[in-house]
Amino acid sequence: MSKKIQILRSKFKKHNIDGYIVPKNDDYFTEYSNINRLKIISNFSGSAGIAIILKNKNYLFTDGRYTIQSQLESGKNFTIINYDEIINCKLFKNLVLGIDPKLFTYNQIIKFFKKNNKIKFINKNLIDEIESKKNINNFQFFSLNRNIVGESSSSKINKISSYLKKNKSDYLFISAPENVAWILNIRGKDGPNSPIPNSRLIISKSKKVFLISKIQKVKKIIKEKIINSNELIDINDFPKKIQKLKGNNFIIDEKSCSIYFEDIISSKFRISKREDPTYLLKAVKNRIEIKNMIDTHILDGVALTKFIYWIKNINKKKITEVQAQNKLESFRKLNKAYLYPSFDTIAGSGANGAIVHYRANKKNCKTIKKKDIFLCDSGGQYKYGTTDVTRTVCFSKPKPYIKDIFTKVLKGHIAVANTNLKKDYIGKKIDIRARKFLKKSNLDYAHGTGHGVGFFLNVHEGPHAISKYNEVKIQEGMILSNEPGYYKKDNFGIRIENLVFVKKINKNIFFENLTLVPIEKELINYKILTSLEKDYLFKYHLNIYSKISKYLNFKERKWLASFI
Repeated sequence: MSKKIQILRSKFKKHNIDGYIVPKNDDYFTEYSNINRLKIISNFSGSAGIAIILKNKNYLFTDGRYTIQSQLESGKNFTIINYDEIINCKLFKNLVLGIDPKLFTYNQIIKFFKKNNKIKFINKNLIDEIESKKNINNFQFFSLNRNIVGESSSSKINKISSYLKKNKSDYLFISAPENVAWILNIRGKDGPNSPIPNSRLIISKSKKVFLISKIQKVKKIIKEKIINSNELIDINDFPKKIQKLKGNNFIIDEKSCSIYFEDIISSKFRISKREDPTYLLKAVKNRIEIKNMIDTHILDGVALTKFIYWIKNINKKKITEVQAQNKLESFRKLNKAYLYPSFDTIAGSGANGAIVHYRANKKNCKTIKKKDIFLCDSGGQYKYGTTDVTRTVCFSKPKPYIKDIFTKVLKGHIAVANTNLKKDYIGKKIDIRARKFLKKSNLDYAHGTGHGVGFFLNVHEGPHAISKYNEVKIQEGMILSNEPGYYKKDNFGIRIENLVFVKKINKNIFFENLTLVPIEKELINYKILTSLEKDYLFKYHLNIYSKISKYLNFKERKWLASFI
């Protein structure tokens, strides 16, 4: 039993609770944060999970992406349970569970715990009392020019105002920093992998704007007149400011408006709706954003192509997973527009490739062997765009059954890319196409097929996705990942991931690839590809060659030409 768990349990009596709930998110509900209380208490480093520590037992709930990883990192002290089973879980029936109200929404509490549990709000975070938060940076927010983002902030505020009037509401409380960033055309340095500005925003139907933030972070954008000083609310003054606002109704975001903030707002206003329209507005990229993403993917495609050529041609030199991901980073850094990774690189060789969100470090990494299948999932934040790409490569002749599985994953990937979006226009329909060929062999993967992607923002964004349950209509301008896979525990992992955007020409609406990185031909069983699938691969690699070959040296160029 870890000492931190013992210290936490020693606090239960004082607060009259039977257990304590620790989520992955911080108080801004961001996926990737510099604050990770879940890791402090459980050692679990995945991007999604909830730990529940009781007097005698501990439970960690996480999803299918982390089945193997969670056992390795937390199995010693925690019972691992699938995330879906947290809903009204009978393991905690009639127990009083403590939470930090700044880290949960009412929607989560009602969904997960209302039926069987009593929830007690504890305003001091008990994990912070065990291990204090690191000093949070005070980097200044910065603005993006209209020729980068393609739409002025005033135009976006007009859209919000129209939405408020249509819904007969006085204010919208924007609690997700990614949405604040989009509306005001600002960015920050508050995320380890995303240029988010940790802040919140109130917009009135009359287009008044109030930015809720630490004062020291906004000096630059005040100077640039992005906002005025009288439009700024210090986070500590929020309760007083709410009491001074006039009107009746507030719209909040059920995904990221915490119990703490909802209670402050509802003390004076009626909550008229629980949906922030910014998510959908942000998801539909404009012409300039798409152009910048296309340009960014050319830069990223060069780095990835150089990396794959390098790793397949280092001959007998032995390298580790960490050395491989560092080399990839060095190729990206050759371009001045590159800033930092859009998430921690997943570089898994052999059995480690089967851990969907594996993270190699110097303590746990393995040397890449010639017979290994190597899975590399990585992305970058550039001036200006966000990338996310996965390639699976081999270094020797693969076993026939591995080639067959890779090819079935590839067939699903191509099926998604070739989707008729007039017919299959929601994520759950497209997801069926991705899994079709694997399922014929009773194979599948325990993650969604695709997620939305932000423009120089979060690498994962909604509300759209390609998954078993997503019903958001896919629209022109949306960007998604296309990433079917297969994972054989203790053996290998396969994933092929491109980013695509939704393009419309005349009445035709379809996906077009953003990612420009060759797909491992030595893992393909061409005998089970149709002529249409072979034609897709030819055209895809021809497009890569036409866009990036001029940035490659002679040997790299010759190698890339062999894919055509």
